[in-house]
Amino acid sequence: MKKFFFLFLTLCLSLSAQKPHEAYIQQFSQTAIEEMYRSGIPASITLAQGLLESDAGRSYLSTQGNNHFGIKCHRDWKGESVFYDDDKKGECFRKYKHAEESYRDHSDFIRYRDRYKFLFDYDIKDYRSWAAGLKKAGYATDPAYATKLIRLIENYNLMRFDSMKPEGKSAAKLRKEDKREGKGEELSIPESPLKLEEAEIMNDAQGEFTFSLQRPIYTKNRVPFVYAQEGETYESIAEDFNLFRAEIYRFNDVKPGLREPLPGEVVYVQAKRKATARGLDKYVVNSPDESLWAISQRYGITMASLMKRNGLNENYFLTEGDVLKLR
Repeated sequence: MKKFFFLFLTLCLSLSAQKPHEAYIQQFSQTAIEEMYRSGIPASITLAQGLLESDAGRSYLSTQGNNHFGIKCHRDWKGESVFYDDDKKGECFRKYKHAEESYRDHSDFIRYRDRYKFLFDYDIKDYRSWAAGLKKAGYATDPAYATKLIRLIENYNLMRFDSMKPEGKSAAKLRKEDKREGKGEELSIPESPLKLEEAEIMNDAQGEFTFSLQRPIYTKNRVPFVYAQEGETYESIAEDFNLFRAEIYRFNDVKPGLREPLPGEVVYVQAKRKATARGLDKYVVNSPDESLWAISQRYGITMASLMKRNGLNENYFLTEGDVLKLR
């Protein structure tokens, strides 16, 4: 009889523990699916992280600040804050008006930091690789973090959401963005940021540019460029491509006489664009050694648009963690 009572009590406790988790999944599954189509992070991973880090919506940060992922204030945060003892006493955490804002911030935190970008090369349904990759990239210090995520995903069958599509107004908004990008009416998950950044060799089929040189010409953000060779200057490259000297300097946001391209450096032979493609909306600075110019060259966008979009001038010194809008 005692054994039966103990088993019954264990079952009751297990069921009561499941209820908050199931309620949380029901409340936020659609948000996780929407974020999957906006950012490329599997819905199962997002939900598992939310369950784990917010204690199914019962943690202090989630109840007091709608912060479900423990994201700290950082330098770029201009919203309200909530303070909580974490690694240090009274640390500053972001406070959101709605939990959905926390989900969006979490997606951006992962997609736009270089150390996490390799994750997006995994299949959207490969939650095990995603969980292990997050741990490998240093998302959490808990050595069992990946195991805990996988257990939550499999215990609550969260992988089913990785095959679903968003509904309602969010679906219409995403479909509109896809159509603007020339992807048609069908909803699509954004490509890997590394894939979007990858330089592509230009061929005749692209047809937009006509350069009749033997050296390879590449495109980035649909802007043609070459890799500088030993001993080349901006003016020698301009001459090779029948460009005016003023054009080559303008295309690369360089002032005459201040510097020459280093071997292997990108040199654009046509004007850069004002914004990046969808899926490369932001860039998070990794080091104070980076510059606005280097970032504009990396993404094929003009310095003028980069500065205007972020309210900066060319003398601004970047700090690790700065978030720059690219579109």
